[in-house]
Amino acid sequence: MIGAEGLTTLTVMLIAYLLGSIPNAVLICHFMGIEDPRQLGSGNPGATNVLRTGNRPAALLTLTGDVSKGMLAVSIAQWADLALFDQSLVAISALIGHVWSIFLRFRGGKGVATMLGGCLFLDYRLALAQSAVWLTVLAIRRISSLAAVSMALLSPLICGIFIPQLLLPIMIMSSLILATHHQNIRNLLNNKESQL
Repeated sequence: MIGAEGLTTLTVMLIAYLLGSIPNAVLICHFMGIEDPRQLGSGNPGATNVLRTGNRPAALLTLTGDVSKGMLAVSIAQWADLALFDQSLVAISALIGHVWSIFLRFRGGKGVATMLGGCLFLDYRLALAQSAVWLTVLAIRRISSLAAVSMALLSPLICGIFIPQLLLPIMIMSSLILATHHQNIRNLLNNKESQL
């Protein structure tokens, strides 16, 4: 039988999933009169693909919105006084919502920004280190997917340094990021991935 604390955790996880499901890229492009990002480039409703429209403000708004989904989900978990491990489950739920959005027929983005947002409120040191990896790889190679994959691969190691008690949840999130980038990984291995 699920206790009151477990019920609270499940409720917040459901809220986090719905928050994560909000398709910021689609909504922002719609309100700004830009073509649906699902019809452009990679077809991914995320900030990188919105950037391909040439509209940087729209891409920045999308990035901010996707990061905020992870932050807000974990902040609700903290407001509900959930344990740190349960907060990480809430972060995973927001990420799952972003990747498999109920509002987009269970299709969504690749989850990098939402993961970063959740990690920022779980432990800012983890998020700062992840962001440093992402930005460094992007600056050197100018390939967004390579930066994302590098961040996902190194996140468990970074987590082991700062918050080892969350190693399993971070591994789950990293695995999801790698799974959403499976085609990009193939392209990277074949030197076919495009630069920004």
